[in-house]
Amino acid sequence: MRLIMYKNFGISDGIEKLSIEVEEEIKPQFAKIEKICEINSLKVLQAMQNNHLSGMHLNTSTGYGIDEAGRDKIEEIYSEIFKAEDAIVRSQLISGSHALAITLQGLLRPNDIMLSITGLPYDTLQTVIGIGENPSPSSLKSYNIKYEQIDLKNNEFDTEKIVDRLSKKDIKLVEIQRSIGYSTRKSLRIDQVEEIIREIRKVNKEVIIMVDNCYCEFVAEKEPIEVGADIAVGSLIKNLGAGIATSGAYIVGNKDLIELVAERLTGLGKEIGPSLGQNTNYLKGLFFAPSVVASSLKTMIFASRMLERLGYNTNPKYNEPRADIVQNIIFNDKEKLIKFCQGIQSGSPIDSFVTPVPSPMAGYTDEVIMAAGTFVEGATIELSCDAPLREPYIAYMQGGLTYEYGKIGVLKAISML
Repeated sequence: MRLIMYKNFGISDGIEKLSIEVEEEIKPQFAKIEKICEINSLKVLQAMQNNHLSGMHLNTSTGYGIDEAGRDKIEEIYSEIFKAEDAIVRSQLISGSHALAITLQGLLRPNDIMLSITGLPYDTLQTVIGIGENPSPSSLKSYNIKYEQIDLKNNEFDTEKIVDRLSKKDIKLVEIQRSIGYSTRKSLRIDQVEEIIREIRKVNKEVIIMVDNCYCEFVAEKEPIEVGADIAVGSLIKNLGAGIATSGAYIVGNKDLIELVAERLTGLGKEIGPSLGQNTNYLKGLFFAPSVVASSLKTMIFASRMLERLGYNTNPKYNEPRADIVQNIIFNDKEKLIKFCQGIQSGSPIDSFVTPVPSPMAGYTDEVIMAAGTFVEGATIELSCDAPLREPYIAYMQGGLTYEYGKIGVLKAISML
């Protein structure tokens, strides 16, 4: 019956049989993920209990949302989970890029210098900063905020250059992007972030250290604030929303910095901002997040090994430590890249009959192909795959609300090749 069902779904006997072999190979990796999932589940449950979450906090507000109890409770819970002094968790933040933009705009002033120590940020943040080919007329650069960067060296922080630059003490903010964006480097594990922060603090205790934590939440046992970062930012339509939150982002960190960012967001600080019906989604999404992140990681490990067995180059390899929920497949072939993305779409629950094609997108230099048959538009915690149409033609795949659905989607995409 199983073979017949797979065949009816367009998955060949050979691909299905290979998947059985691969699942046996990757059992040790799955066991490690399940242990981390349990630790993070305990962390979430304790935070909800310690902050006395009750039914009343599921209620919502509209209008100004002045001192709304549910919204404030969610931010208390986030603060505890991230070991932060304060948090902003809002539907008014429409994406991770928006939250990063608001954070940078809130913390930086004319003539300040920000330094990226992970090389060039991903495309949309380049637009915010004012670098690259499509700078925004309202970019940081237009306000005379200066930008510098230090590239990674062999997928590691260039500690010598970073320490030397920060010893001059004229940098206002250091930006660390953990996930890869549309680059060929590896994502940065939390232990790597911890080590570089330790080195930075030896020479500069005043600089603000900001971590772009998108795609990385609950992949490991620790988060950036625990290892010394001052502020961390992420999206709720990625890991922490678990496919349940329908919009929003979070910012966690030192209380004085959060106050500045809140003023930039609302003009009047944290006291206002209606939850607009999202409280239950945010809390339920957070509750499911450790398990959904685990499913996503399992899906990516399965995909990595399957494609490696079929002769494709993958990053990370199935048995390498992971920092985020993103899997790269290097095709070195434009048509194969497009076919794989179209296969992910055809294995999705929404718009499976639609064929995605490369097209221009706001904030990106190259044409982009995006496959995402998701319940929440743009929710990359759901199985999705996207890529800029540029050499070496890398597919950036992420997500999977359950391992079973993720596995089926991956097998469908492989069959399209």
